[in-house]
Amino acid sequence: MLKMAAEGGGKEANEIKTQFTTREGVYKLLPNSEYSRPNRVPFNSQGSNPVKVSFVNVNDQSGNGERICFNVGRELYFYIYKGVRKAADLSKPVDKRIYKGTLPTCHDSNALTATAESVSLLVGFSAGQVQLIDPIKKETSKLFNEDRLIDKSTVTCVKWVPGSEHLFLVAHGSGCLYLYNVEHTCGTTPPHYQLLKQGESYAVHTSKSKSTRNPLLRWTVGEGAVNEFAFSPDGKFLACAGQDGFLRVFCFDTAELQGTMKSYFGGLLCVCWSPDGRYVVTGGEDDLVTVWSFSDSTVVARGRGHKSWVSVVAFDHCITSVQDSEAPAEFSGSDEDFQDQVQSNGSRERANSTQSRISKRNSTGISVTYRFGSVGQDTQLCLWDLTEDILFPLSRTRTHTNIMSGETSTNGNNSATPSNSPLPRSNSLPHSSGNSPKSVVDSALIATGVSKFATLALHEARKERHQEKDHKRNHSISYISNKSSDKLNQLIGTQKAKTDGAKTLGTTLCPRMEEIPLLEPLVCKKIAHERLTVLIFLEDCLVTACQEGFICTWARPGKVGLLSSQNPANSPSGTVV
Repeated sequence: MLKMAAEGGGKEANEIKTQFTTREGVYKLLPNSEYSRPNRVPFNSQGSNPVKVSFVNVNDQSGNGERICFNVGRELYFYIYKGVRKAADLSKPVDKRIYKGTLPTCHDSNALTATAESVSLLVGFSAGQVQLIDPIKKETSKLFNEDRLIDKSTVTCVKWVPGSEHLFLVAHGSGCLYLYNVEHTCGTTPPHYQLLKQGESYAVHTSKSKSTRNPLLRWTVGEGAVNEFAFSPDGKFLACAGQDGFLRVFCFDTAELQGTMKSYFGGLLCVCWSPDGRYVVTGGEDDLVTVWSFSDSTVVARGRGHKSWVSVVAFDHCITSVQDSEAPAEFSGSDEDFQDQVQSNGSRERANSTQSRISKRNSTGISVTYRFGSVGQDTQLCLWDLTEDILFPLSRTRTHTNIMSGETSTNGNNSATPSNSPLPRSNSLPHSSGNSPKSVVDSALIATGVSKFATLALHEARKERHQEKDHKRNHSISYISNKSSDKLNQLIGTQKAKTDGAKTLGTTLCPRMEEIPLLEPLVCKKIAHERLTVLIFLEDCLVTACQEGFICTWARPGKVGLLSSQNPANSPSGTVV
């Protein structure tokens, strides 16, 4: 049962909370585990870029494998992260850098190559450059887009391509994404491009050059900035949250558009995938969190709890649970462990293909609950549970989930579906008969003189697609045959209205508020003085950060450990709830 954590009025509503309770127990703020600038002075955040935090595990045998990186204003810090075990020692950063003329905006470490002796850390900047540094060796190896010949707009997001030692992807405020190879230079003249792939509201170009140079690819996506992107857990798909309010999900290998969703209004600021790759959650300027089904290309639910823009959304893989009617058991472990557990009744070709098994829950008794969180400019942390009653609305009459609204089926289909059959779905990649789409990444690499793209397991993905049926997502026979002619006409109309925000309201791209379930948060607490910019779930804790530059560690229930006796006098002013 979903329950709103109501706050009192007046002074109490403005008090900062230092602990909160969920069904699994009490989460406690650990004041001595707070990371910040060494002087602990609140940062004057007016007009500055958001504080961002990234982690990497260096597989240190001593047990202190986690490393934390964060930017505050012009400064960048890299520390050994001690989490719930020991107090933070801010006097001993592994590396500290102060930049002039530009500000760090985002960063990402390569988990594949990280060791206790070396970490490949990418840092994006407000002037458009991307720097590759090693904070452990205190080296700066390369600077990409140094002369801003590729893109002059701010870097909004930078990530290593999953499974690659050399490739990384960068998003800019211009609405472009660029694929780089760390082993290549950028050239001394502006790049020239040739069209490689084009679709609705996006285009992919490759560098037109006789010599190998960066960028390998340029993606132009939507209108306005790409505020954030996220790779699916299997690394095959790319979800982009745009300032134009659209979520666009691509097959990264082929640049095929897999699905689209539109915000209720305003831009989308953040995006994340569920641990099994079946759902995408977004947040943005409509103050809502939106849950979108990747396999069905439909909005499953919206969550309302924030009072201002939602800046970060993240799934908690440790609280995602797989249960049966006789032996409910909460799942706790890695994403890989989770997929092993949900696949225990049969093999699956793709990470998100567990839906066919889970959607048969009426006959098997299996159910899945997802936990995700969000933070926003309202300084509030919200936690949400996405349960079977929302995911499979046909069972709502039996389980009577308490939601604010949403008697309408999530896929908009009012016809009854047999309880022992899976919901309409399509997990096959769209491709034409006889030939699978050609990899645009391979094409770009071949065009620049690179013969292989071995760092990504893309050839295996293409083999899988040869074995899959010939149909496009949302256009499979099984999907459309379950819909009335009116619904089919609405689907066709939706395709025509994709780029017109005003016309998308009331379509499958952007259902009206009364057409889908509206979630209430399990927890909704004010935890900072300034807007929140970070939410990361770790095994023993969750990490938040605000624009003042304070990175806070919240111990999970039963995980306080050595820091259980921390002195509350050192904590920020606040109350315990």
